[in-house]
Amino acid sequence: MMQMNMRALAVLVALPLAACGSGDTARYLIDAPVVSGETRVSVRSVELRDVSLPSHASGAEILVRDEGGALRPLGGAVWADDPARAVTGTLAQLLDDRSTATVSAEPWPLLDGPSARLDVRIDRMLASVSGVFEITGQAAVSAVDGTPRERVERFAISVPVAELTAAAVTEAQGRALVALSDELIALLR
Repeated sequence: MMQMNMRALAVLVALPLAACGSGDTARYLIDAPVVSGETRVSVRSVELRDVSLPSHASGAEILVRDEGGALRPLGGAVWADDPARAVTGTLAQLLDDRSTATVSAEPWPLLDGPSARLDVRIDRMLASVSGVFEITGQAAVSAVDGTPRERVERFAISVPVAELTAAAVTEAQGRALVALSDELIALLR
């Protein structure tokens, strides 16, 4: 009898929590467009460290910067995945597809270690009402087997946003990640 009451209590507690989830919340993937072409780099394999995101870009809500500089949620739109995990995975895939190196996100999955490590730290990643999506930060490449030359470089990427909808913001973010992958590939040459 006690077990039955505990189950009933669990169901009663779960019902209001289930009702809290908004049925009209749309979830969006961080996704990059397919881009062809491969660039020769000086390393055979690269471990991409987990990309570091600022708190405004690491939350579930998709934020937009308004005219006064405040960051406001884009109504009813959230990320479908953890943003840091999604950005790391998207960049690793772009670097792997667009360079001659084998690229994987950490932890390195193979017994034979990577030739180089890439550390990306993003300071700002957001759209603004001015119609621009920007990503700024720094990237560091460290050699494991002597190449490439180790260095730290800053980056600033800006791409236009067609409109302030979640679909347009995520599309612009994908294009910005492609542009960032171009700069990261240049570091690996």
